[in-house]
Amino acid sequence: MAVFIQNEAQRCLNCKKPMCREGCPIHTPIPNVIQLFKEHKLMEAGEMLFENNPMSLICATVCNHEQQCMGHCVLGRKGNPVIFPEIEKFVSDAYLDRMKVTKNLTKGKRAAVIGGGPAGMTVAICLAKAGYNVTIFEAKDKIGGVMQYGIPEFRLSKTVLTRYKKKMLKMGIQVRPDTTIGGALTIEELFRDGYASVFIGTGVWRPKTLGIHGESLGNVHFGIDYLSNPGAHDVGETVAVIGMGNVAVDVARTVLRNGALQVTMYSRDATPAASSHELAYAQMDGVGMVFGKIIERITTEGPVLRTALQDENGVAYGATGEEEQIHADSTIICISQGPKDKLLHTTQGLTATEKGLLVVDENLQTTRAGVFAAGDVVTGAKTVVHAVADAKRAAQSMIDYMEGNLAPAAAPVTEG
Repeated sequence: MAVFIQNEAQRCLNCKKPMCREGCPIHTPIPNVIQLFKEHKLMEAGEMLFENNPMSLICATVCNHEQQCMGHCVLGRKGNPVIFPEIEKFVSDAYLDRMKVTKNLTKGKRAAVIGGGPAGMTVAICLAKAGYNVTIFEAKDKIGGVMQYGIPEFRLSKTVLTRYKKKMLKMGIQVRPDTTIGGALTIEELFRDGYASVFIGTGVWRPKTLGIHGESLGNVHFGIDYLSNPGAHDVGETVAVIGMGNVAVDVARTVLRNGALQVTMYSRDATPAASSHELAYAQMDGVGMVFGKIIERITTEGPVLRTALQDENGVAYGATGEEEQIHADSTIICISQGPKDKLLHTTQGLTATEKGLLVVDENLQTTRAGVFAAGDVVTGAKTVVHAVADAKRAAQSMIDYMEGNLAPAAAPVTEG
């Protein structure tokens, strides 16, 4: 593997206008990192990666690289792109444990981070490095959010998150697990206790429903709930997965690793929503895929489907033909997620869209003064790297606000 990584680094053309960087949502300085790596400056390369993206090691593992850095590499136009994710993973993995961190609580101000997912972790790290005292309030028992409870172990080892937490604690970041803001504690009480600003990065954990008969049956599960604790769900040997996005793929592959013998994903459209990379892995695992089927209802025997009517782009707009009963021990619904609404109901002045997503302005400040938000709770379900990129902007806005350089938002400007 070491020789392979070195060879990939040598293939980089060090383009004057690096399209790979343009294709990366967080604009990782890829040619610069590769050049440092080639010069055997491993720690300098790692520092550059983590300064740009605190979640570098995680993004190197779980990003959709075929659509981002690798998908924009000029070498990929006529041949094979530089496989930068392997270089980034090698450098970041080596750097994380050797990275020197110290407490730098020089500002004398406290900031609260609600939600310990990728956005929350990023904001906490950025603020701690800038000298602020940060507390993360995490509703579950471990930090990581979707990285901990939504991405399977075979895709992202949870030991990585443990390593991150150790570094964050050394930075002086405090973590309160099993603490839901909007429950026993509210945002009002955070301000009461002296927090100068608050960040919301609670993600999207409420499963979207199909609104059909049978969703409450005992043999039906929601994908995001299943991924949070696969061992708690008895799904049997034959499983139907409704949806063909990345969450559906993760569910299907996880089900096979937990005792199921046959798993089939069903899509209403002609093309899948998941990345081609993840679909290829699912096919290698033996996951079946059926396109052009709309689910009508669910019975104790499994889902009942009809053939989808599709437009010229392969998007379903209706159904035709006779109903088809699919026999499955369990049906798992994976059609995206939305945010929970506890914070909205307990925080005066906080505004959301019709979809429940928080409204923010160009500085990622919500309609409540001093409260900022980024990640899926603003944009809807997207990737880890998108959450990190927006969280970096939010952290800088929080610094500006706490230092008196940013006024409270007067009115919502953009909506997620």
